[in-house]
Amino acid sequence: MNFGALIIGDEILSGRRSDKHLARLIELLGARGLKLSWARYVGDDFAPLTETLRQTFATGDVVFSFGGIGATPDDRTREAAGAALGLELALHPEAEAEIRARFGAEITSERLQMGVYPVGSEIIPNSFNRIPGFSIRRHYFTPGFPIMAWPMVEWVLDTKYAHLHHAEDYVEQAVTVWDAYEGQLIGLMRQVTADFPEATLFSLPTIAAEGQRRSLELGMKGPAARVAGAMACIKADLDARGLAWEDKA
Repeated sequence: MNFGALIIGDEILSGRRSDKHLARLIELLGARGLKLSWARYVGDDFAPLTETLRQTFATGDVVFSFGGIGATPDDRTREAAGAALGLELALHPEAEAEIRARFGAEITSERLQMGVYPVGSEIIPNSFNRIPGFSIRRHYFTPGFPIMAWPMVEWVLDTKYAHLHHAEDYVEQAVTVWDAYEGQLIGLMRQVTADFPEATLFSLPTIAAEGQRRSLELGMKGPAARVAGAMACIKADLDARGLAWEDKA
């Protein structure tokens, strides 16, 4: 199962705000032995937002969406999700109860609008202020505020996808190869990828400054046993080539 991220907001694209969600989502997934497969950024404009959601719904992936579900006119994510799926929007009864409980006598129609979702949605509890997010078709829509969004992501991962967690069996290992180019090791990379399809190879070259040694980080991530086997093959091949290497901390 693939996991994706959708980060929404003109303020991200213009640079008025810096995105913090991508790095945190990678961290939250990694702590559970999961990984992010893709990420997309999109602004608040309705048409491109709707088309982006139409595309991401079509993948069948689990998608965490951040931003655009507030009460202001530029928050169009709920409407775009409905349009992408061809669904009407309606006030969700559980969301209404939570929002009324949060605001009491200060409830307004604008605040209740935050509980209007595509028909068939489920709520995502918000432990910070009780204004829920929502989910539909494996898409999980959370606010742009990290203090709200990140606990909501954790709740989804731990209640909806606990059966996929395998942190104790998911590892990353790598070596630093000195004075080598990626091009020298393409054959090795292809062979290891073919021999250990359950694990994922990664190669991260460093552009050396003047007077520094050139280096390449070469490694594998995936099930512990398969990573161990792949790394043993990599090290043996590097030794056979006479290349200097050391385990990456």
